[in-house]
Amino acid sequence: MIDTVIMGCGDIGRRIGRHLLGEGTSVLAVARSHEKLLKLEAEGFEVLAADFDQPESLPAVPLHNAEVFYAMPPQGGGKSDYRMMNFCRLLSAENCPRKLVYLGTSGVYGDCGGAIVTEETPINPQTARAQRRASAEEQLRSAADLLGFELVILRITGIYGPGRLPVARIMQGHPVLKPAEAPFTNRIHALDLVRICLAAMAKGADGDIFNVSDGQESTMGDYFTAVADLYQLPRPAQISLAEAEERMNPLMLSYLKESRRMDNRKMREKLGIELVYPNLTAGLQACGDDQ
Repeated sequence: MIDTVIMGCGDIGRRIGRHLLGEGTSVLAVARSHEKLLKLEAEGFEVLAADFDQPESLPAVPLHNAEVFYAMPPQGGGKSDYRMMNFCRLLSAENCPRKLVYLGTSGVYGDCGGAIVTEETPINPQTARAQRRASAEEQLRSAADLLGFELVILRITGIYGPGRLPVARIMQGHPVLKPAEAPFTNRIHALDLVRICLAAMAKGADGDIFNVSDGQESTMGDYFTAVADLYQLPRPAQISLAEAEERMNPLMLSYLKESRRMDNRKMREKLGIELVYPNLTAGLQACGDDQ
């Protein structure tokens, strides 16, 4: 029997799995890419190829009494998460996890006008991608209530870390908003996120929701400028929101039209998390090491 299943085993899932393998835990990595799975298998993972966009060809995924980290993003379009729908169809009384930690997004809160956001703040997803994430939360909650497994939801902010920095965008000359018009954005270092995911599995109670952020108040411009300085690149040009409307693609614009400051107190206190990288200065210094 498998101890842990990682659905959508990308960068964060791989880091979680490597930690668990080091503790002697059996880990099944589920992903679509055969190339990725071959690399994971070489590291000691058990692997399973599954394309959740093709429900008619999905293999059986052994979930019974396992601890599951669900890190698979929704598909690219629509307002419902159909990959999550196909996952939930695999669940039954005979194939049900003991506990599932969902790696979701803080985007479900929508634009909060720069206000402080706690787990009690009502969600208000305003983009299709955020609505897909809200759909995933709702589907999982319904499945957990029906089948009786424990569910912990992580609402994760922007992830940065080794191999996850916007260096290419900076080198391509992408601008940022002027400070006076820049919304508050939030981040978490990838290595802290791994520790938080593991703690959520160990200490989170059924129904818990945790905002996952380092708690530092900053903007996208602060972030891009700090990365530029780290790599001794020219700092991004600063433009107005009106100029951004003409120059930026719709996806980037959608991020810049939402502002919130994430409160991470519950995460720190209930999960006993002491962040290794509580701010960009500490976090970026560690990004040269591919840990």
